[in-house]
Amino acid sequence: MTMTRDEALALVREFVKNEGLVKHMLSVEAAMRFYAEKFGEDVEAWGQLGLVHDFDWEIHPTLEEHPVKGAPILRERGVSEDIIQDILSHGYETGVPRDTLRRKALYACDEITGLITAVALVRPSRSLLDLEASSVKKKWKDKAFAAGTDRADMAKAAEDFGVDIWEHTGNVILAMRKIAPELGLVGNIQ
Repeated sequence: MTMTRDEALALVREFVKNEGLVKHMLSVEAAMRFYAEKFGEDVEAWGQLGLVHDFDWEIHPTLEEHPVKGAPILRERGVSEDIIQDILSHGYETGVPRDTLRRKALYACDEITGLITAVALVRPSRSLLDLEASSVKKKWKDKAFAAGTDRADMAKAAEDFGVDIWEHTGNVILAMRKIAPELGLVGNIQ
């Protein structure tokens, strides 16, 4: 059984109280939908994967627990095993390889959305609508900026996905722009 988007969002809302984390998952959903469309894949399935991939982070906030301990909850809710295995592939030491385009896309879209959001928030406009990949590239070089992000990991994820990191950054910005109001990233642009 495949969940509807409304059911997937309800699952996220049930387990996630941090609005920043919800916005992260909405961002990854938007990026996954963008790439599904680009590659002629199932937009709904790719979007659902992006939307629910971190649903258990608040209840399992360590890399040892997340997403492994979330998988049984998803099975109880009737989430497709394909989606569950794809979610497991984005974790560390889960034993599930990132061996499909969808799994590589999830990993490539996951952390970069946070960096893009951070860059948008420090701009005078506080907006995605005027953000370009070149601005992210400038901040990328500043290791003190968003110091918790692993740039080498992001670059490797894009490479494994088969997309240049700066083309990928531009694609994810375009995807996130479509939901900028939901993300609170329209800023002061009229």
